[in-house]
Amino acid sequence: MIKIDINDLDKYFQKGELIPAIAFDVDTKTVLMLAYMNRESLRKTLETGYTWYWSRSRQELWNKGATSGHLQKVISIYSDCDNDTLLLNVKQTGVACHTGSYSCFFNEMYQSEED
Repeated sequence: MIKIDINDLDKYFQKGELIPAIAFDVDTKTVLMLAYMNRESLRKTLETGYTWYWSRSRQELWNKGATSGHLQKVISIYSDCDNDTLLLNVKQTGVACHTGSYSCFFNEMYQSEED
């Protein structure tokens, strides 16, 4: 069920043309990746039920997994308190990272020595 008007997405783009979108796997409880959405990619995501993002490097829309088969089926989408970041709860097929890793977050930078 869509709770927003697909034709009225402006409140999510008050600060710019792109909004950060965090993909989170609902089954494994893993943060998979951070990508960006523009109005069109958010609209296509809402219409199709699969993630669409805006590639900042290629300057084009991309449907996550369309060529690799590593699709992200959208279960729910939440916006944060300021409506300037999205959390996409997804069911991930295959891996999420272009490196072949399940999640894009695998480079540990710091870990406390406390338990």
